[in-house]
Amino acid sequence: MIHSVELRRREAETEASLPADLPPLLRRLYLQRGVKQALELERGAKHLLPWQTLGGIEAAVTLLHQMLLAGKRIVVVGDFDADGATSTALTVLALRSLGGNVDYLVPNRFEDGYGLSPEVVEQAKARGAEMILTVDNGISSHAGVDTAHQHGIPVLVTDHHLPGETLPAAEAIVNPNLNDSEFPSRSLAGVGVAFYLMLALRAHLRQQNWFSDSRAEPNLAELLDLVALGTVADVVPLDANNRILVWQGLSRIRAGKCRAGIRALLEIANRDARQLAASDLGFAVGPRLNAAGRLDDMSVGVALLLTEDISEARMLANELDALNQTRKEIEQGMKSEALALCDELERQHTDLPLGLAFYHPEWHQGVVGILASRLKERFHRPVIAFAPAGDGTLKGSGRSIAGLHLRDALERLDTLFPGLMIKFGGHAMAAGLSLETAKYEEFRARFAALIDEWLDGEALQGVIWSDGELHAQEFTLHTAEMLREAGPWGQAFPEPVFDGKFKLLQQRLVGERHLKVMVEPLGGGPLLDGIAFNVDTTLWPDSSVRQVQLAYKLDINEYRGNRSVQLIIDHIWPM
Repeated sequence: MIHSVELRRREAETEASLPADLPPLLRRLYLQRGVKQALELERGAKHLLPWQTLGGIEAAVTLLHQMLLAGKRIVVVGDFDADGATSTALTVLALRSLGGNVDYLVPNRFEDGYGLSPEVVEQAKARGAEMILTVDNGISSHAGVDTAHQHGIPVLVTDHHLPGETLPAAEAIVNPNLNDSEFPSRSLAGVGVAFYLMLALRAHLRQQNWFSDSRAEPNLAELLDLVALGTVADVVPLDANNRILVWQGLSRIRAGKCRAGIRALLEIANRDARQLAASDLGFAVGPRLNAAGRLDDMSVGVALLLTEDISEARMLANELDALNQTRKEIEQGMKSEALALCDELERQHTDLPLGLAFYHPEWHQGVVGILASRLKERFHRPVIAFAPAGDGTLKGSGRSIAGLHLRDALERLDTLFPGLMIKFGGHAMAAGLSLETAKYEEFRARFAALIDEWLDGEALQGVIWSDGELHAQEFTLHTAEMLREAGPWGQAFPEPVFDGKFKLLQQRLVGERHLKVMVEPLGGGPLLDGIAFNVDTTLWPDSSVRQVQLAYKLDINEYRGNRSVQLIIDHIWPM
């Protein structure tokens, strides 16, 4: 928590046709998020965008139908993050329920690298692949697709990552981010693309009279818990369509209709499924699932999502929880080393570069993405962290800030300095790359120079966006419950944050880094408990402070059956 952060209020749309019976607070919040029509607030599955508008889907469905008819073996090749794991599990479950002969393969981050590489194709062939279906990867796998074709194996690519200048020569490609895509949402996660493909395939098979007394038509809505988890964990924008997918999945989990693996992960994270919010998937479930791909092998995570046996699920969830704990410890050590590198940089230069790159020969390549994210939050500037890949190259993972498209920046570097990077890819806010170890210092300097050119100092100002103040009578359980139900909140549809001035009545540190407070609105109102996580202990507790300005979320604290309003404090400014 830092004090140089600027507080800004969100501006609201002025023209909109929202339901007349919306509570005034919700109306304000939706207008501040650019919602203009009542249709954007619909959360029923019937309001999902139609699969027919997703480019390439007809060719994909035709290919899959041919494979099902011939009983050919389909190997699903996923990715080693939570989106990849949920995409893999969903596709395997759906294809099996449709009568498919299916196996799956998740590349090992440390041995195989990302995507459908030639080495992964060889593994799929060894598993008897007669067709390869990629999920959450493949759009840049030219060599892998070519290798598959050399073996006579057709390839269907489903992905959501941005394409390069050319596309792989796959038999079919389904990706809402292709340049000629007419699909109204470009924000689907990999698991969302996979779900749409399975909906299309079921509709096609229904027309072909595929289903009978001996082969029942599956209810694909049973897989929406996986869609919700992968969508939230991959931090894709929660546009209207993704909000429907996430809400439907959350509703199933809350009703106890989720897969055993998700139930086991919720248990070990001590989350009540009945009160689940999207943020629980992002902060409690997703990291534990991701830990498998970061430190070990994501096939553990996929096995967890596939199992129907709650005992097996609990055993696998325990394994993932232990991996996640190890990941946290590794991350903490890496962060300390990175901050030491920052101190050294600041001694050499008055100001830090606007774009930061870090490398340490002992860093873990599975954790550099999280490290980059933490450092980006701390310094509020684009960060790329590198770790050795063990073959004379470095694997890098980057995180960006609003105003800088990281993949575009890497593409520009590649254009200006051909050969500097071996490969790169990603999104606006996150990207990955690899380069020769010997070129790291050159990359660091070139990256810093480019970001200095592309960003101005204003972009580096930390900003807390507030939805304004709450009135004293709004600090109630009813308001907190209404806000919880008004989501799902997430990327590009942020959970409401309010600001206000308060008397600071009590304060104490708990768990070394967290500040618990009791406050009262300056203008009068109820006494409120609040908690600020990971405070700067050099500044707090400061017993001389009597009044503060807070940026906070309104939450519900549940303890021994009692429920009370609690402020989750994002930032504190002493007054």
